[in-house]
Amino acid sequence: MPLTTADRLAIHELVSLHGHLADDGRSEDLGLLMTPEASYDVTAYGLGVVTGLPALIELFASGPGDQPVGHHVTNVIVTADPDRDDRASVRSKGLSVMANGRTGTVVYEDDVVRTASGWRISARIVVPSRPTRQA
Repeated sequence: MPLTTADRLAIHELVSLHGHLADDGRSEDLGLLMTPEASYDVTAYGLGVVTGLPALIELFASGPGDQPVGHHVTNVIVTADPDRDDRASVRSKGLSVMANGRTGTVVYEDDVVRTASGWRISARIVVPSRPTRQA
């Protein structure tokens, strides 16, 4: 059975939830976003792959490095798993705003799964966008 419109809407809202949790400092609510065994690959930022909800909560609570004050998600593309109706891949763009007004962008590559509690991210890779060339 293909993903329904309701599934796609729930997945879009799931991906959007990340920014609200991060910006509101709600690390204790990451179970609304991630599966208990989820992996979060922030290798590009020197933090490696963080695995499991307790470690993810600790990562989000500690706020390592220069953290954005605003996370915004856009350009969400959901691709259904052709073999399973309880899984999908999601690619989205993340825009960040720092306290000093600087901005940045990343690509989020997510694997999402349908759980008894709704859709959750089981794996995320954060890929920094290439810097633009200066003229």
